[in-house]
This record gives sequence, structure tokens and C-alpha cells, in this order.
Amino acid sequence: MKYIISLIANPNRANLESSQVRELGSKWAGYDIRCLCEGVAAEFLVDSFPSDFDITWSTLNDLGIDLVIQPNGVRKKKLLVADMDSTIIEQECLDELADISGNGNRVKKITKRAMNGELPFEDALRERVALLRDESADLLDQTWHTRITFTPGARELVGTMRANGAYCALVSGGFTHFTERVSAALGFHEAHANSLIIQNNVLTGDIGLPILGKSTKLDLLTKLVNGLGLKFADALAVGDGANDLDMLLASGMGVAFRSYPIVASQSKIRINHGDLTSLLYLQGYMFKELVKF
Repeated sequence: MKYIISLIANPNRANLESSQVRELGSKWAGYDIRCLCEGVAAEFLVDSFPSDFDITWSTLNDLGIDLVIQPNGVRKKKLLVADMDSTIIEQECLDELADISGNGNRVKKITKRAMNGELPFEDALRERVALLRDESADLLDQTWHTRITFTPGARELVGTMRANGAYCALVSGGFTHFTERVSAALGFHEAHANSLIIQNNVLTGDIGLPILGKSTKLDLLTKLVNGLGLKFADALAVGDGANDLDMLLASGMGVAFRSYPIVASQSKIRINHGDLTSLLYLQGYMFKELVKF
């Protein structure tokens, strides 16, 4: 079996040296070396899985460079299923809501444990949302306008995949107030999330049922694959938390993006340094092919 080796750096640093790519290619008997983006991304083919891959991955990771190996199969994906919080956007919306309301530290601790798989997702979500009880619903708009930023490369990721015929879905354990806005701004075809119960413009501290959690993300991925007449090999899923793990493992390309340890430890593809354009380079897109904004 042939494998694709990808080396990816953060575009802000662009610290991937061509000599590093050549040396690694020579060491692993690589061929068909391609520069996808100068200083940022390159790839080459190998005929077998390198025995020292993990050691080399660790060395390059310390230098701020992501190293990925994939079977040389279906490269350009026809379906993107993306988590929102700390993936497509740089924040955890619930943490930001709580921070403005004065419960930030308490909620952030629960979030961290839940995303690392130490707490059941649904229980942790209920506990955190309960801390927002009696807050004005205006808090949602305030958070959106003052706290939320898109992860670098998010626009290019969705725009490029859409331009090449892929279907793009945003699937979040967060809240519809944010997914609807993110989806509209970036061009996702559809979005799914949890709903906060509001009465008289006040947050009740409750969540609409059913709660979108770990199993629901996998269910939605499966529904999209089947509904679009695709195979799981055609799907790219990306996320950072334990509730994303099932859909990452089921996808042809499951990417743990700047993820929690439990997710990184079980994922074959880890992006720690690159931005979301890394997911395009992993599919073999060159910089000149990216839809720019």
C-alpha cells in the first residue's frame, strides 16, 4: 500500500523548509515530492509505513510542524462535517457566555473535563447551562458581537470545498444562536446544534430536547453519507473534543484539530500547528487552488 506523507506549518510562521522535506523524503525513500504552499505545506509518496514515524512526528511537532500519514486513496472529499466551538470558531461559546455573566471560571473547568472525556457530555452541558439561569437573552448577541472570531482558514476551507462540489455541514454540541450565524457567514449548507430555552427574553437554564451530543454527531454524519449517496471514505470530519471522536473515527479523513489529549491519542490525523487550510492541503489542494477571502 502506498501512503501520502504531508508536512504542514502554520501560515503565520511558514517555517517549513524545503530541505526538511527533501531530507525526510530521502530517509523514507519518498518520491513525487510536491510543494503545495511555499514554507507551509508539502507532500510525497512512500511505499510502506515508516517504522520511525512516531519518533519523527514528535521531533517535527516540537519544531511547530505537523506530520501526517494517510493511505493514498480518495484524496479530495465530497463531504465536510465540522464541529464549531474551538474548531471553526476560536472560542467555546458557552465559556464566553459564562465569562460575561460572571461564571466563567467554573464553567471553563467543566468544559475542559467534558471535552477531554472525563465527564458525560450531556450532563456537563446541562450543568453549565443551568448556571446561566435568569440571565438576559441579550447575552447571546453580546457574546456573538464581542467575543466570537473565526479560526484562520475557516472561510477558505468551506469556500474551497464548496467550489469543488463538496457538501458542508456544521454539527455542534453548542447552540443554534451561534451555528446559524457561523453557517450563514461561512457558507455551510446546513447546521445542527442545541437550543437554549428562552422565556420573556430570559434564559431559563434549560436546553431543548433532544440534546445533540456525541452519538448524534455520528448519526448526522451517517445520515449525510447515506443521503448524498456517498461512502464514509468520501467524508472529512474535524473537531477537537471527546464528543467529536466517533464521527472522526468513522470518516475517511478524521482530523483532530488542536484537540484535547483523549482525542489526539485516538486520532490518526492530528493538526496541532496549522490552521484550517491544513485540511485542504491534506486533500492535495495547492495554494493556488484555494478560494481566497
